[in-house]
Amino acid sequence: MRAPLLLSTAILTAVAVHPAQAQSTDTGVLEEIVVTAQRRSENLQKVAVAVSAVSADDLVTAGVTDTAGLTKLVPALVVQPGGGSNTGFYLRGVGTLGPNSFSENAIAFNYGGVYIGRPTAPVGTFFDLARVEVLKGPQGTLYGRNATGGAVNVIPNRPDAGGTAGEAGLEIGNYNLRKATGMINAPVSDTLSLRVAGQIVDRDGYLSDGYDDEEGQAARASFLWEPDDRLSLLLSGDYFHQGGKGVGGVLVPGSLTPTAPAVKDRIGGSEAASIAELRLRFPALINSGLVVPPKDDGYNDSTFWGMTATLDYQFDAGTLTVLPAYRDSRPDFVFYSVGFQGTVQEVSKQSSVEVRFASAEDNPFRYVVGGFWFRDEVNALNSFFQGGLSTTTFMPHQEAVSKAVFGQGTYDVSKGLRLVAGVRYTHENKQQTTPVRQSSVSNPNPPFVTATGDENFNSVTWKGGIEFDAGPQSLLYANVATGFKAGGFYPAVGRNSFDPEKLTAYTVGSKNRFLDNRLQLNAEAFWWDYKDQQIGYIGPVEVRPGVYGQASVTANVGQARMYGMEVEAQFLATRNDEIGINLQYMDSKYKSFVYTAISAGGTPLPSGCAVTPNTSLPVAAPARLFTVDCSGKPAVNAPKWSLNLSYSHTFELSADHDLILGTRSRIESGRFLSIDYRPEQHQGGYMTTDAWLTLEAPAQGWSVTGYVNNLTDKDVYSTSVTRPILNVVYNGLRPPRTYGLRGSVSF
Repeated sequence: MRAPLLLSTAILTAVAVHPAQAQSTDTGVLEEIVVTAQRRSENLQKVAVAVSAVSADDLVTAGVTDTAGLTKLVPALVVQPGGGSNTGFYLRGVGTLGPNSFSENAIAFNYGGVYIGRPTAPVGTFFDLARVEVLKGPQGTLYGRNATGGAVNVIPNRPDAGGTAGEAGLEIGNYNLRKATGMINAPVSDTLSLRVAGQIVDRDGYLSDGYDDEEGQAARASFLWEPDDRLSLLLSGDYFHQGGKGVGGVLVPGSLTPTAPAVKDRIGGSEAASIAELRLRFPALINSGLVVPPKDDGYNDSTFWGMTATLDYQFDAGTLTVLPAYRDSRPDFVFYSVGFQGTVQEVSKQSSVEVRFASAEDNPFRYVVGGFWFRDEVNALNSFFQGGLSTTTFMPHQEAVSKAVFGQGTYDVSKGLRLVAGVRYTHENKQQTTPVRQSSVSNPNPPFVTATGDENFNSVTWKGGIEFDAGPQSLLYANVATGFKAGGFYPAVGRNSFDPEKLTAYTVGSKNRFLDNRLQLNAEAFWWDYKDQQIGYIGPVEVRPGVYGQASVTANVGQARMYGMEVEAQFLATRNDEIGINLQYMDSKYKSFVYTAISAGGTPLPSGCAVTPNTSLPVAAPARLFTVDCSGKPAVNAPKWSLNLSYSHTFELSADHDLILGTRSRIESGRFLSIDYRPEQHQGGYMTTDAWLTLEAPAQGWSVTGYVNNLTDKDVYSTSVTRPILNVVYNGLRPPRTYGLRGSVSF
């Protein structure tokens, strides 16, 4: 009876399609939201692209302080936390979990209009925001490299010349949560404004060994200079330090660990239980120290900062934008996420410049043209320690330089009928010089050898579409768009490069407003053709000439297709009642997915795919190679059904005080978390529900909120890794039930 009851509760509590579109209590209609998804300011309902816009208020009520929290607000999006500061993004099954310093995401992450190349750098950006835009589908024309499956745009608030204002907030909760936020906005002169914001978060770990904690200090300062109505110059600087122990994992019951402790025993329970399980199953390896179980010495001590200038000048013919930026990322962490120890120390220095011109809106032909230059230099130390059996150490030095030119235009064929076309050319060069060493019991101190590489990658991405205004507030559209993720390297002295991956998406959609702007109904059908997918896994690499070992490998292995539809609805039922529904159905299948794996112990690898012996490379006994064929499997992190529901009601207590009751639920069908496709790596269907109650006095500028997230304390896996050598499974977890009290005051 419990599952039907939970489902009924979710349907009654009904997350909104576009959570940024809050009701207007003054007019009783849904607000109009302006987004910059297509590099110009446009009404969200007039943009012929699948975009979810999440407001700052919804980020706060959902308790989102990092990228992983976005998962519960956008059904098409899954954000996977990795080891240390690493983050992986998946949109409709397209994505990458970055395991090392060579990794890049397949979803473009943009902060303040600046593309961020490293998978560690998105952390620490979620405070004092205007909104977050999630673009679903390849964005190769306007966003370029590494936008295979889409883009995530995090847009901070700009300084406001309208007057002095400030805000301060405090939050406390279980797991010893303490959070403080603050912002002050002040005009410096008639033409210059300043905005300074900051956030401090400190929370104990969800797991009994102290992992899955959160500790961070962030700050941002922005100056806006507007000497006249044509020129605008925004200067921004931001800083974030990430501390704590970082992401953890739980040993999962499986064929090799049948009596591993339940998840609930790890949340507030004893870490010693899972170590005892490993000693029981692998006594010789564990007791001798040849394989080391997770310890409590993991840490994060990572620092990220950046500077950006955004120059806009309004000509009669349009707007010129020049956006130079510099970012410095220094992740430094030791992690056991999930299953074995990794050490990453990295210095990434990223420079970029984007120049674009957006034509005026009052022409039958409107366009955006521009150029982009990007350089990222990475120097790092990566070490993956598996006890006395194997330690792989490599010191990546990689430089990537990307150059692109692009343009996209819209032409009014007739009143209400438009054609859209765009194209982008990208040239990218990557070079690596990487000392690499793999030690073992039999060879504890081998010399370093150097892996080198110099590759050029060229890509032409394009988009074509048609738009039709079926009514004053009804848009029909169809388009074809392409995207790509650049190729690159992994640490090996022989073959060590991989090719770009590509995706072509076919989309038909409609956006509508009905009932005097009280009902919004959007729908989209899509078909994606995904080729040469890049995957990272533990595979065979040439660590010395003619000598093969196991290390992190990236290879082009997959060809997949995804099709489905997404329906989004938002209904302002009364002046004080708002209901949101976002439903996605997706069917994904790998038409081809074959790769070569290595087993250090020589036994066939546990897998949900077909595994056959492979003798293509000489490996020293007892290690053996195997061919793994996962053709016919669904894409990773691609549930067939995803449903977000939300409901809020405002009680008008007096002319100055409102009481707001809100709930949101996320329901997902089952999905696999890893390309191993083992039963332990499958997250079954689940439902989670958040609820909150806010007392606010808008005219007086204060509010107090009590909340409970994951009301039913549902255990949900976030990521999964097979522990090499032992071949047991460790999974990461989404947050358990959390509750707390938050208050804010503005002036």
